[in-house]
Amino acid sequence: MRTRFLGAAALIFAGLLTGCNQLTQYTLSEQDVNQYLQKHNQFEKQIGVPGLVEARIVLTKLNSEIGRSQPDRVTLKGHAAISITSLLGPQQAEMDLTMEARPEFDNEKKAVYLRDLQLTGSEVQPPKMQGVMNTLDPYLNQALKSYFDQRPAYVLSADRSKGEALAMRLAKGLEVKPGELVIPFTQ
Repeated sequence: MRTRFLGAAALIFAGLLTGCNQLTQYTLSEQDVNQYLQKHNQFEKQIGVPGLVEARIVLTKLNSEIGRSQPDRVTLKGHAAISITSLLGPQQAEMDLTMEARPEFDNEKKAVYLRDLQLTGSEVQPPKMQGVMNTLDPYLNQALKSYFDQRPAYVLSADRSKGEALAMRLAKGLEVKPGELVIPFTQ
């Protein structure tokens, strides 16, 4: 009888702690961020050196990994379709990109931004296009950094849930944990 009582008390206590957690922070999962990125971010840019080599890049299939490779960073992966115009004529390429950024919560805009974004890896198909893409990497890196500095990776909305509505009113920063972004509330 006593064991059942202690078990029930432990369950109630765990439930209260979970409830308190919801009252002190809001958590965004990788899935939440990935769904937002798929719906709201369409990177399309013309980059390069006019007259020498230019590329039109369309980035799709953005996917985030939060706090996994580095504790305070988000790793973004995406696929890019590239149309290149150069002295060699028009060419097509595909690229799988890996980027890393520092997530930051903007309290005024109620949004998570990916700051200090850096291109950390790329795989080009066909491989013969790697040299051309290496030439364009600094331009691509700057274009991606500028894009994500201006466009959020996630914007809170009171329409989605009561938790997000509460986060909009009480948010005070951002913590990065493996697989999630935690927005703590002010007391």
